[in-house]
Amino acid sequence: MKLITGNSNIKLAQSIADYCDIPLTKASVRRFADEEVFVEIHENVRGEDVFVIQSTSYPANDNLMELLIICDALRRASAKRITAVLPYFGYARQDRKPGPRTPISAKLVANLITTAGANRVLSVDLHAGQIQGFFDIPTDNLYGAPVMSADILERHGDKNITVVSPDVGGVVRARALAKRLDDAPLAIVDKRREKAGVSEVMNIIGDVKDRFCILIDDIADSAGTLCNAADALKAAGASDVVAYITHGVLSGEAVNRVNASALRKLVITDSILASEAANASPKIRQLPIAPLLGEAIKRIADESSVSSLFD
Repeated sequence: MKLITGNSNIKLAQSIADYCDIPLTKASVRRFADEEVFVEIHENVRGEDVFVIQSTSYPANDNLMELLIICDALRRASAKRITAVLPYFGYARQDRKPGPRTPISAKLVANLITTAGANRVLSVDLHAGQIQGFFDIPTDNLYGAPVMSADILERHGDKNITVVSPDVGGVVRARALAKRLDDAPLAIVDKRREKAGVSEVMNIIGDVKDRFCILIDDIADSAGTLCNAADALKAAGASDVVAYITHGVLSGEAVNRVNASALRKLVITDSILASEAANASPKIRQLPIAPLLGEAIKRIADESSVSSLFD
């Protein structure tokens, strides 16, 4: 097999290559003077099983175009199978029509990736599980919970842990993590906006008094909901609050918001290349997911089970 990467997260791609013990395929992914993407593969890929590692994170449109053009180049070079490895799948939050005349961008992007020539997709913690059905090709959705639970047990296993979902929609994810933490109790932050322009009212469902609370979610973008939830938990008597998030988008003032919040620590994976501000923050720490992705890639190449990774 061969591994190739765009420019979205070269550091993660190199870590995956190190885990798989194969070098990254030599390629040029650069820009013309007018910012059009140019791709050239410098190795023979005819008949090869090729994995394209590319998160469609910021700048989302540029990284998506790199992925599509790399897939097209590989298809025209007669690669046997092309697997799009998307540690972070952008546009996943637009997975339904919340109102009239709005797009379902997640389905559109799925169609683009398929049309570009991908034969398979591998991603981590899709925003909604049904996005797997948006693809007409085999799609594997890996879970960050095993990586997170191992880190939690190592660092906080001796504490009175309560797993907290920052909203009602994330209860399934929180429950899955709680089961891995010896069936830790579960709490939910119920947020309601009384009227437009009025700040959200946070209600805590469950007992968090004197508990070590772990907030769990898939994406932290502006981090507003996360920080508000941490403040509400502390106000309800939680002894400490730590957040574990798979994809640290952390756009705009998110890092400053985290630094000023009641969160003791925000733990994110390296599915997205961290910004300089995130790397400099004393409250933000990264968990490597290269072993998880590398093992899944090896199993796909060997035609063995991927789902057994989570048994």
